[in-house]
Amino acid sequence: MAVRDVLLLGNPKLYQVCDPIKRDELELLKPAITDLQDTLLDFRKRYNTGRAIAAPQIGIMKRLIYMEIDKSQVFINPIITNRSKKMIDLWDDCMSFPELLVYVRRHTQCDIKFLDLEWKGHTMTLKDDLSELLQHECDHLDGILAVARAIDSKSFALRSQRKFL
Repeated sequence: MAVRDVLLLGNPKLYQVCDPIKRDELELLKPAITDLQDTLLDFRKRYNTGRAIAAPQIGIMKRLIYMEIDKSQVFINPIITNRSKKMIDLWDDCMSFPELLVYVRRHTQCDIKFLDLEWKGHTMTLKDDLSELLQHECDHLDGILAVARAIDSKSFALRSQRKFL
């Protein structure tokens, strides 16, 4: 398929809530998943960062996340549940604003319920890095960007200034 342009901060599509995927749309998703993979790997090569991407970041307004860490993983219609009370503060980055870091607060643990490409349901318990990552990606599906989760008005930094953080 192809590397797609990532929608950047300010694009109104990034603030839209995505539609759930229906079972009869599964076959239509395969090219989109390949595009998500290609786009993520290209971004990773250029910026030396990137673990996951949500479909709306390439203009596909469906509840779909592609993640590649040790292996690739597709999340269809994911839902975050069982958020821990314990929180972590961290500098978050995003493919939709690659030069900006945002200081946010996320749950240290949560569960994610989702469907796979065979339409089988799964639940995973996420901790620490994975918890933070998939909370970020699920926010994209609800039209919420990390900039909206900034802890305060001083929670923004350019990536080039990371040494001062």
